Amino acid sequence: MSDFDTVPVNDVPADAVILDVREDYEWVAGHAEGAVHIPLDQLPARLDELDPDEDLYVICRTGGRSFRAARWLTGQGYAAINVAGGMDQWLESGKPLVSDNGLKPLVL
Repeated sequence: MSDFDTVPVNDVPADAVILDVREDYEWVAGHAEGAVHIPLDQLPARLDELDPDEDLYVICRTGGRSFRAARWLTGQGYAAINVAGGMDQWLESGKPLVSDNGLKPLVL
């Protein structure tokens, strides 16, 4: 049993702080506009970039990495919420994507 919430993408508020923990190449191909990008393996070293008083909606491609990140963040005193289904579900739900490579955004 986890000590943090998991929500479907459709329950992510429009003004949510989205933390994307995917790898750089995944982020460049497509991500939620306005999301914060910190790859999972960099999270401990970059923790000070996050506000412990904000709800963080943690997302990856399918939900595995975001689950681990949310569990770890919660243990550090952060309010982390895992986004079920990840960016795959984000795309399937028709939520907007942007890319950093000038190409049509996609989820890798």
